[in-house]
Amino acid sequence: MEKNNYITRVLMAIMVIAFILAAVNIAENDAKDIRQHDINNVVPYDVLDMLQEEQEPVQHENIPQAHEPVDLDFPEILDRGTIRLITNYNVGSYFLQGGFDRGFEYEFFAAFARKHDLNIEIIILQPGDDPVEMLNRGEGDIIASNFIKTPWRNERVSFSEPYNLISQHLIVADSTVMARLPEDLDNMTISVRKHSAHHETLVELQDQGHQFEIDLIAEAMDTEALVVGVANGRFQATVADDHEFSTIQTYVKGVTLGPALAEGLPVGWGVRKGAGQLQKEVDKYIYGNFKYDEESGKIWKSGFMALLLNRYFSSRSRIEEHRQDVSELMYFGVLSPYDDMIRPEAESRGVDWKLVVAVMAQESAFRPNAISFAGAVGLMQIIPRFSEVRDEAKLMDPKTNIDEGLRYLKKHLTHYAYLDEENQLALTLASYNAGVGHVADARRLAMDANKDPNDWNDVAEGLLKLTDQKYYRQARYGYCRGTETVDYVRKVLARYKTYQAIARFADTTVRDEVEETILAMGRISEN
Repeated sequence: MEKNNYITRVLMAIMVIAFILAAVNIAENDAKDIRQHDINNVVPYDVLDMLQEEQEPVQHENIPQAHEPVDLDFPEILDRGTIRLITNYNVGSYFLQGGFDRGFEYEFFAAFARKHDLNIEIIILQPGDDPVEMLNRGEGDIIASNFIKTPWRNERVSFSEPYNLISQHLIVADSTVMARLPEDLDNMTISVRKHSAHHETLVELQDQGHQFEIDLIAEAMDTEALVVGVANGRFQATVADDHEFSTIQTYVKGVTLGPALAEGLPVGWGVRKGAGQLQKEVDKYIYGNFKYDEESGKIWKSGFMALLLNRYFSSRSRIEEHRQDVSELMYFGVLSPYDDMIRPEAESRGVDWKLVVAVMAQESAFRPNAISFAGAVGLMQIIPRFSEVRDEAKLMDPKTNIDEGLRYLKKHLTHYAYLDEENQLALTLASYNAGVGHVADARRLAMDANKDPNDWNDVAEGLLKLTDQKYYRQARYGYCRGTETVDYVRKVLARYKTYQAIARFADTTVRDEVEETILAMGRISEN
């Protein structure tokens, strides 16, 4: 009897569950039919297609997908003591003038770095480099190179507060007959660099129905080269930012500013997503130099910002001077005023001449008559009592001083030749600055702490200890200004890496690609 009652209850439960599932299925189908009926009767079919497209956003061809950003924020940068700037080599961003760092973006960024007592390492973009990828991989900390905020970029990096608003314009030859309307783009061929903000704007305009061709050109050609290409008839049209063009037109003739393709675009620094503390500090700094009120359209600039804008974008004489400096390096490999003396001697001794220039920049800022408080003299800051040149006056002669500096560098490089390149360079520079004895003491302290005496990071800790009498009183060579030496190595290595990067622009492969443009620039400037 109990068994029969149990079976009956089970069967009734199954029937109830089946009834509920059927009711739910009917309700869902009814709801689906109602939704479909409502949509089909209210929303046009072309809108339905748009809704379907929104579920799977269109990825424009040739636009790369960025990797996930590394976990690296402002506290880690402060601990490292160096902040890395990703930028381009041009007047508006960064360039060398007589061996000194210049450029609008560099000077604006350098003031931020000084505020936080940080050294700067410049990461120069090479043709084909993607700054967003480099930022997310941790190769740099901030992108600053007229970095326009675009929808695609905004998905992959965080943008700072803006410090400029620009418009993108079509650039055509003077002989081109056209009105000032975007519709005049139709049936044109517009040449731009792939992955640039200009390229993104043109893709958006094509999506809006404009009928023109996009000609993707070599990454080695910058906006200036493209504008020159339009002037000499190589390209039909290109795109340039209004402030870029105002600079270029001071020396390139035969081109005119066409219709605006995009207006009021914000320019800011690119910061890794997730680096909230860095962005907070950057925003605070930028907002203290540039403010934009969207409602009133009013812009406020600090005196410092106004000075930089005038220096790099308004003064015709300075623009010409800066352009010459950029050209000397990009096309002829000029790093400093003493390259001709340094290169043959360095090559004969098997030393990279760019390392010598980096040391000279740090030691004397290219001043041949420099004398330090410790009595070091000349371009390479040679201490007379340790020199093979007995006549101290001769050490003020640039060639003699460079020869002595090279002798010291080669000696230290040979001494640490058994190390890997990174540690060999670091210990060589530390010995050049502090002396082999203090570096030997620091290496002993590293061993005492069960650390590696061949690893620069461990040796650097030892040098820092030599500022504490607890350690330097027991050291063979006594007190050492270890903080100064560690900072020296950091700065010279950063400068050396920068010199290596920007010197690549003088490679034959790059120079050949823009040779026609260089020649055309010379002809156009004379007209």
